Amino acid sequence: MSEPMIKTENLSKYYGSFAAIEKISFEISKGEIVAFLGPNGAGKSTTMKILTGYLSPSEGTAQIGKFNMATDRLAAAEILGYLPENGPLYLDLTPRESLGFIGAVRGMKGAQLKTAIERVTEQCGLHEVLDKAINKLSKGYRQRVGMSQVLLHEPEVIIMDEPTTGLDPNQIRTVRDTIRELGKSKTVLYSTHILQEVEAVADRVIFVNEGCLVFDGTVKEFKEKGKLDETFQKLSLVTN
Repeated sequence: MSEPMIKTENLSKYYGSFAAIEKISFEISKGEIVAFLGPNGAGKSTTMKILTGYLSPSEGTAQIGKFNMATDRLAAAEILGYLPENGPLYLDLTPRESLGFIGAVRGMKGAQLKTAIERVTEQCGLHEVLDKAINKLSKGYRQRVGMSQVLLHEPEVIIMDEPTTGLDPNQIRTVRDTIRELGKSKTVLYSTHILQEVEAVADRVIFVNEGCLVFDGTVKEFKEKGKLDETFQKLSLVTN
């Protein structure tokens, strides 16, 4: 078993007496695509924000690669790509300009940056809109721009929060294909409410409810509990 690329141990976040998440522990290895499921308010976004360094845990640890996110957040950022739900974009810029800015912030320049922009342009299908203002782009293309920014520095770990929200079926298929391709060499954790994506993309399911981990297993094991929507409903009633 390879060293985990994502690891949480007894991860907890409290707001006064309210536990947003409590004692969540799991490990994800290189090359795994993991669907992070749960009803609204279950603790998915809180967990992801701690894993990406946007929040600090109240207790426990979150680790990306060998880096503890509480103490080595900047070092971890070099191997991490994060696509939040409705992630912010620089709407007045073109995708090319936005990628140039993001790359420069990450210390990329010259031929290295040019090559990286060419790579993600191909990867995310941005050729037709590369020099068009982002505020003129469709929701699907904006999502592709967000994805390209995440992939620009070739992160080893990718975390995505609802990456297909608001997309049409063709756009969803494109994002799914991209995630599957990324999973061949990277570690991917993504949240979704579209259960068909679990079957189409994921190797494994982690399910949380009321801030607690209530299922961690393969997609096959998840399906053996019943139809996908039935399993989701049953696990949404489970608490620890």
